[in-house]
Amino acid sequence: MDETDALALERQRMVDHQLRRRDITDRQVLAAMGRVPRHRFVRPIDLPLAYADAPLPIGQRQTISQPYIVALMTQLLESRPGDTVLEIGTGSGYQAAVLARLVRRVISVERIPELAMQARQTLLEIGVTNVEVVDGDGTRGYPDEAPYAGILVTAGAPRVPDPLRAQLAEGGRLVLPVGSRDGQMLERWTRRGEDLHRERITPVAFVPLIGDQGWSEETAAGEGWCFGR
Repeated sequence: MDETDALALERQRMVDHQLRRRDITDRQVLAAMGRVPRHRFVRPIDLPLAYADAPLPIGQRQTISQPYIVALMTQLLESRPGDTVLEIGTGSGYQAAVLARLVRRVISVERIPELAMQARQTLLEIGVTNVEVVDGDGTRGYPDEAPYAGILVTAGAPRVPDPLRAQLAEGGRLVLPVGSRDGQMLERWTRRGEDLHRERITPVAFVPLIGDQGWSEETAAGEGWCFGR
């Protein structure tokens, strides 16, 4: 068995053991997770752990989320093929690549230029053409393409940023972790007219959401964030 076959087998084991045996039931999400090569988004040194049930460092004090969390957040969006989805926090680009298999278009905002550049390159190399990676403060969203059928935030926020509320379409879903350095609660907010309905899903631990509508870099560093998700 060559390396490509071995990695494909590891990816299928990830789907079967980490996702199907838990609460990931959406067939389209399972199919996307089974096709996106997570090993292309991790550092070479971490290749043996590419399909482990754990987050991994990607540099810049950031991480690639564990596969289960990626699948869970994707499932909570309940996306449709014609949707345009906004992702806040591109990171490695893995979550965006999964979303790209489910929706028409993904706008992904990343505040760290080096990560944005690397994510664009990796997405290009694996043939993902419907993701636009934008440099900027993700806490402000991306109003140029609003409203969005779904918004997914891959960092822990102290509260729901007002711009993201405003950029959510009618019936749209906003999935994000909200809390403090000690941990967050994964929440789903659904727009119903002028109101947003909140569901609290499960405790999680993400890197801090840095920006005008999130944490400051000084506060996040001073409060001792572990920078892992």
